[in-house]
Amino acid sequence: MSLQDPEPVLKIYNYLSFASQTEFIPKSGRSVKWYNCGPTVYDASHTMGHARNYVTQDVLRRIMTDYFGYDVQFIIKRARQNHLLEKLRTDTTSLDVNLISHNELAAGLPENERLSSTETDQELDEKCTQIADLVQVNKEWRQEFDMNFTSANRTLLALRNAENSLKAGVTSQEEAHKLIDVLMLCISLISLFQYKSTVTDPSLSRTLASHWESLFSEDMRRLHVRDPDTLTRVTEYMPEIITFVDKILNNGYAYESEGSVYTKAFDDAPNHDYAKLEPWSKGKRYDGIAEASTLTKFTRRSASDFALWKASKPGEPSWESPWGAGRPGWHIECSVMASAVLGENMDIHSGGIDLAFPHHDNEMAQSEAYHDCPTWVNYFVHTGHLHIEGLKMSKSLKNFITIDEILQKYTARQIRLAFLTQLWNAKVDFSESLMSGEVRNLETTLNAQNNGVTSDGYHHYEDLEKELVAKFHQSQYTFRAARCDSFNTPEALDVLRDLVSRTNTYINSRGKAVNLGVVQNIARWVGKMLRMFGLGEGESSEIGWGQEGNAEGGVVNREEILMPYLRTLSTFRDGDSALKDILALCDKLRDEELIPLGVALDDQEGGKALVKLAPPSDLLKARDEKRAIALAKQAKKEAAKEAEQLKRLERLTKGKLDPREMFRPPNVKEGVYGSYDESGVPLTDGEGKEISKSARKKLLKEREAQAKLHEEYLKTLAVLASPRCLRLRRDKAAASELFPVVVKLCGVWFLVRRRDCERDGAGVELDLPGGGRDWDIEPAMLS
Repeated sequence: MSLQDPEPVLKIYNYLSFASQTEFIPKSGRSVKWYNCGPTVYDASHTMGHARNYVTQDVLRRIMTDYFGYDVQFIIKRARQNHLLEKLRTDTTSLDVNLISHNELAAGLPENERLSSTETDQELDEKCTQIADLVQVNKEWRQEFDMNFTSANRTLLALRNAENSLKAGVTSQEEAHKLIDVLMLCISLISLFQYKSTVTDPSLSRTLASHWESLFSEDMRRLHVRDPDTLTRVTEYMPEIITFVDKILNNGYAYESEGSVYTKAFDDAPNHDYAKLEPWSKGKRYDGIAEASTLTKFTRRSASDFALWKASKPGEPSWESPWGAGRPGWHIECSVMASAVLGENMDIHSGGIDLAFPHHDNEMAQSEAYHDCPTWVNYFVHTGHLHIEGLKMSKSLKNFITIDEILQKYTARQIRLAFLTQLWNAKVDFSESLMSGEVRNLETTLNAQNNGVTSDGYHHYEDLEKELVAKFHQSQYTFRAARCDSFNTPEALDVLRDLVSRTNTYINSRGKAVNLGVVQNIARWVGKMLRMFGLGEGESSEIGWGQEGNAEGGVVNREEILMPYLRTLSTFRDGDSALKDILALCDKLRDEELIPLGVALDDQEGGKALVKLAPPSDLLKARDEKRAIALAKQAKKEAAKEAEQLKRLERLTKGKLDPREMFRPPNVKEGVYGSYDESGVPLTDGEGKEISKSARKKLLKEREAQAKLHEEYLKTLAVLASPRCLRLRRDKAAASELFPVVVKLCGVWFLVRRRDCERDGAGVELDLPGGGRDWDIEPAMLS
């Protein structure tokens, strides 16, 4: 950074400008109005896709508030849910054919097109294929269908299992409730039971929604996602929705048709444009599976028209309106609630990229028709898709991961780091290699902030300190530039990682001459930025990650509580006069007792220890991996050692044979040779013929090699029989008290056992580990 470097200004990728960077200028000073499309909480399987969207939105929100200092009013919508299955569960006492036959998979299909559990596999496959084709053609219907398809599949499987139980004569209430409990997860099943004609009370829509909403909120808290400033629910805004639709009608931008209300195409409207986010998709949207498949009556005037209000089918929740009993269209919900809280204009609207068209485009169209204004949203922020190991998350691909499952494997901090390492508006590829590689390395680096640094007490501000301070200020500028570059989190993390590494290098090079003030200023700023990203909580300026959530929903600053004690333990362990047993206890404390508490003591050069706090699961995993590597090395070393011992044993066993006897029976077949010289080398063969010169030369060479082995063997026996190796008494009683004994000789262990001999005295038998014959030696006599 130089004096000439300009002050960076915040620019964000605005999808209204076709994803180009636009300078962010709030409409009202530093006050920012922000609306985020929330989830339809339809079951407990909140996925990594949810985590990707809401953790990323939380990061952007924190940057806006905690870094740039904007006063953000953050609103999030939660969608409605249907409920009547609890009554069915209570009334059902056994599994019967009626409970199974009164269910259908796809509400809204004509009677002859509905999926039934009683159909054959082939018939079901054909109809599922038909629905899959409709999903591909109809993008808007796919938005709603995708949310329910997992539950629908689960429902169909449950129906099949229930049918098999019924055939097997298993009809208990428990079996019936198993089926109903699965059906409770399927959003469309309210219209599938004998009670559907009674579903007219809208208050029933809140019961089940509250249950799933609380579970979703708990998942968000576990991911350290901040609560919104305002939470809106569709069922609480029904009068406002009806008034909103009526005003769009009065403004001339909608029409009524058979109890439903649709927008008019904006092609001829002078002050309105339709499909601002995806103009190329204009005219491609349809309103539901029935119309897309031409299976029911088409009631709209144009393919670009979309429903503001839908006439309710039997069994669907309904509200009275000027157009008859009905329910809100999909898109109207967000427009009404956002307008009710934020007014006729907002600064930021956010959500997943898959909502850009038709949902967000339709939101803008109907809202601008209601407010009769040209611009309802100033900046559209869309998060990118999530892929698992390179593929879009799908149960059919067996890469469907729930938030609960991923939090059992990784911490909330690690998951957030994974998202921070990639751009918020780009496709994220969540993979094992990402978590074990970049995320782990990044967390390790940021963990390595020297909390236990000590100084000689002098104020050192020399060339090294000047360089570090200059690096610090340059890092702060680069970090801000990254934040202004549409919240570029990967670059910002690189800045922090590089600054921490540079600071640690300085500390290690300076020793006691370190400038604590400079180091602490850097460490506090890094900690503040980490907490700004949501990687730790609390407002403390303590060095490190900061506070962490506890089971009661509060925060605990582990560093603030533990560090004084840990530094004391580290100092005690660093003592030069510690005995071996004390050091062993210290190592046990380090490896066995502190790690489950999330405390790491890393030995440094000079005998000192670096104190770090980290997730216990990470430390346990790292410790176990380190031990596994050490055990593997030790096993390899032992295997090599054993192989070497076997080679020595084979050599000794082979050397037991006297070279003078090697060519005589029984060491060779009877009759092979006829006569021998004084060294035992054959002169003639079994027929009395003289051995040829070449054959004799070969035999001499073999005899010479065996002589060397036998000489080595005799030396071994001499050592083993020497008084320094074994001292035995002649009498058998004394010998029996001494044996058996184990002797290590030439790197090989021998078992020496007593056995009776023909001679008066004690003999010795040697068992060679790994095989080989027993061999006798004379016991050494006492002198």
